[in-house]
Amino acid sequence: MNNSRFFIFSALLHSEGKPFLTENARQWLKKLCIALLGTGIALQVYANPTPPAPKATETPKTTEAPKTAEAPKAADGKFDMSKVPPVTAASRPGLFLLPPTGPGYYSLLDLVTGNKREKPPVAPYAPFALLTTPAFDIDFRYLSTPGHEKNIFDPVKRIRLGDDWLLSFGGSFWYRYEKETDSRLNAAGTDNSFHLFRTRFHADLWYRDNVRLFAEFLDARIQGSDLPPLVTDQNHTDMINLFADVKLASVNNGPVYIRFGRQELMYGSQRLISTLDWVNTRRTFQGVKTFWRTAEWDLDAFWVRPMITEVNKFDNWDTQQNFFGLWATNKPKPGHIIDLYFLSLLNDRSVSAANLLAGNILQGNADTHTLGGRLAGNFDNLLYELEGMYQFGQRSNQDVSAFAVATGVGYRLPLPMNPQGWIRYDFASGDSNSKDGRSNTFNQLFPFGHYYMGFIDRVGRQNIHDFNAQFTLHPMPWFTFISQYHRFYLANSRDYLYNAGGVATMRDITGQSGSHVGDEMDFRANFHLDRHQDVLIGYSKLFSGEFLQKQRPGINADLFYVQYNFRF
Repeated sequence: MNNSRFFIFSALLHSEGKPFLTENARQWLKKLCIALLGTGIALQVYANPTPPAPKATETPKTTEAPKTAEAPKAADGKFDMSKVPPVTAASRPGLFLLPPTGPGYYSLLDLVTGNKREKPPVAPYAPFALLTTPAFDIDFRYLSTPGHEKNIFDPVKRIRLGDDWLLSFGGSFWYRYEKETDSRLNAAGTDNSFHLFRTRFHADLWYRDNVRLFAEFLDARIQGSDLPPLVTDQNHTDMINLFADVKLASVNNGPVYIRFGRQELMYGSQRLISTLDWVNTRRTFQGVKTFWRTAEWDLDAFWVRPMITEVNKFDNWDTQQNFFGLWATNKPKPGHIIDLYFLSLLNDRSVSAANLLAGNILQGNADTHTLGGRLAGNFDNLLYELEGMYQFGQRSNQDVSAFAVATGVGYRLPLPMNPQGWIRYDFASGDSNSKDGRSNTFNQLFPFGHYYMGFIDRVGRQNIHDFNAQFTLHPMPWFTFISQYHRFYLANSRDYLYNAGGVATMRDITGQSGSHVGDEMDFRANFHLDRHQDVLIGYSKLFSGEFLQKQRPGINADLFYVQYNFRF
């Protein structure tokens, strides 16, 4: 460990004896950074002309978040569109952060222009490059509040078409460079580097709060990969959302809607259902959902099928999988949530004879039912979370009995730079004997595994113990630093090691390779350039334990990436 700093920096700067960035590339990167910052300044100046200096007796005014009770009143006989659309706020994930507050510079643009704010600005997007929240739940209703901060893209938001119609446009672009050493733990020790590009664009049309039409286009591409691309790396010219909402009723001052069509799903901690924003294609479904929203309760019932990505064709749903469930979220008081849910995945995909013989039976021929609950929140600076999940059903003619637990406690220190830490334990059961008529391996369903089980993505929430910790800092409000440590053990040494996608990768059926998979360290730094732009830089290293040393001798995986994200 004495050479750890040298190792990390040499990994970033060199690859197989080649410079990580040539001199021309360095100069180009500098010019790009300057250009991006200049663009942000120009947009800000254009959208917000410098106001007259306040008089000595005046106090500069700051923009405040819109309050539901103070929404602007519509003229007599006209519908009040200020509350449209009724947005579903994203639930707190595990390892959540308490954001910085108080006076400061909340973007790099603020720092460069000397715009020191008294409190965080009202903004639709979270100040981070990765954003799992679906585009249809991004909240631009603050634009109906007089005195809001102006932006150059305001004219394409909340366009009034008469008294009863509302139209909005939006989108995003990202670019990410990744370099993987011993990529995917392949036995040959092959490295992999590549470039990811993703473009999204959406249109959102409302008639009052009664009917909604939402369409979102996606184009995801990969270039320069040394290994065959993953199914999540590319999808050329497709739709990730294409649905209609119809208001059915209003119950206890809360609207009830039904949604038909292609739609992203995201619930609770996202351990079981997530949009999976890390991958280039995101994750989406097709089907029907009903939902009810009030100040205290969110209640959803859905039946959907996952989409099958077809790179050069319009995607189709998977007719061999049916996913349905009931999800309730209670908000007893600000800062605290209670999730209760029942989920069923009916998977009629066939399992090959070879996989049956090898005990690799999680990918098909199964009816898996999940019953779970979650508590999460904070008491001032004390953070907490507890989630339990139990599964039952049938899998390749075996009775399913499996469970998973995620628990943690955190604390924010009342010190400069907003330091926060979590200590956590995650468990998902495994199976000791694939031929005893019982299957005890937990199925992680459709998770944001990348966020929880290490950014290298070699470990999933199946047959695993994960003792982990997180420490975060905000050296400036616009600069977020996140570090994580994971110590992985197989829950059962005779079962498989499963990756972040839930795919079985390697196993020692005798259990003689031991259970210690390895230790992973993850470092991320996010730079919030302005309300539209973020840059994310990360490095992850997996130190092989006894299991990996015996299954993949000489393999020690690491990952370096740089991502630029633009949203409007």
